[in-house]
Amino acid sequence: MPPQKDSLKDRLSRFRQINLTVTGRKSGRTISNPVWFVFEEGTLYLLPVRGSDTQWYKNIVHNPAIRIAARGAESALKATTVSSRAEVSSVVEKFRLKYGAGDIKRYYSKFDAAAIARVR
Repeated sequence: MPPQKDSLKDRLSRFRQINLTVTGRKSGRTISNPVWFVFEEGTLYLLPVRGSDTQWYKNIVHNPAIRIAARGAESALKATTVSSRAEVSSVVEKFRLKYGAGDIKRYYSKFDAAAIARVR
């Protein structure tokens, strides 16, 4: 059966931005932010703009349960944080390929952390 045109994976393969929802580590409230992402072979890669200082990243460290939404298609996922230089560099390279090295350099200021989630 071919994938539905409006399935989450289809949208992730076509879009440049998703809405990421995390649970605030202090407030306990849900917090949503538009974020850039890379989606490859069932894996969602997230790169925090200010690295480990980014609020949504700090919230994922505390509670890895996240929700993503891509124009109506949504999913609850469990994120894994990565901070090894090799893993983060790999994610940064994926972002450079998708968005261009210039934009990554312009918008991202610290490259010490990333998050990864499997999309079922």
